[in-house]
Amino acid sequence: MKDFEKHLTPENYSIKEALLKLGSLERDTILFVTNDSSELVGSVTDGDLRRGLLKGLSIDHQLKDVMNTTPKFLVKGSYSIDDVVHFRNQNYKLIPLVDQNKKIINILNFRLQKSFLPVDAVIMAGGLGSRLRPLTNTVPKPLLQIGGKEIISYNFDRLYDFGIKRQHITINYLGEQLVDYCSKYNDQIDFNLVKENEFLGTAGSMSLIDEFDNDTILLMNSDLLTNIDYEDFYQSFLRHESDIMVASIPYTVDLPYAIFELEEKEIKSFKEKPSYTYYANAGIYLIKKDIVKEIPKNTFFNATDLMQLIIDSGKKLAHYPIRSYWLDIGKHEDFEKAQKDIKHITF
Repeated sequence: MKDFEKHLTPENYSIKEALLKLGSLERDTILFVTNDSSELVGSVTDGDLRRGLLKGLSIDHQLKDVMNTTPKFLVKGSYSIDDVVHFRNQNYKLIPLVDQNKKIINILNFRLQKSFLPVDAVIMAGGLGSRLRPLTNTVPKPLLQIGGKEIISYNFDRLYDFGIKRQHITINYLGEQLVDYCSKYNDQIDFNLVKENEFLGTAGSMSLIDEFDNDTILLMNSDLLTNIDYEDFYQSFLRHESDIMVASIPYTVDLPYAIFELEEKEIKSFKEKPSYTYYANAGIYLIKKDIVKEIPKNTFFNATDLMQLIIDSGKKLAHYPIRSYWLDIGKHEDFEKAQKDIKHITF
């Protein structure tokens, strides 16, 4: 039984049976009522049951006599992030996700999750990790541990916290270890392991994925340690109507000298010890699903190639500056830094 199913109950349950079931829930004491066709028809709290009893109903009456017949819910493929934010701001704790036939397929728990983004994730985990050898001689880089936990698991959990449960993992080097790891990790995450038979770059493996559940794809490297706010990132992507939005890291250069503004050999002005801020690629992208069709099949193709393609075609490429923690664990000094930083990162 999936974890959310403990909150489901048939409408022919009695008030007594519902009280017993609510009593077995340690927290989040609400039941969602379904009919014979497994369709959502109502919700019941202990308050609903008490009000029914105070009106003279007996504990043998059925739930359809006391349930709220207009429960709030989200429809898969049809809800927006504004709907999610609205329910969260209204202090709802649990919101069912239903399919087009109104059958409950999941329940969003705001106590356990930060959001519920309509996004598929693609995590690139097939690299050799050459710069971290000998650590990666027998273990793929995503499974190296930071603070007693595998690097890639921080990304699995962070995505899951924001409701991104469909996670495609592209694998190559020592990929069987990642297959085994994912199979035992978290049955609430819908993993799809995608095998590269040859290295296809930082975006080419996306062409191997036959189908995405959502219209927006989040592509990221598996060796990143970050607490980026994915909801804010996604809202910015929508707000800017981007075809691709790239997360970026501010990089500041402080010059120790006065810098001249020249016209030929004449100094027109100067800046005393100026500071310049540039934005570097952070290896996290939000991409419209239709753009994935532009990636050539079984061809080495980097994310930077995809970005250039968007620029050349006149489509919209935007960036999102990360204001929280981010580290690319590519070298030994990065790995050592992560071991120190992990004690101070709030996820």
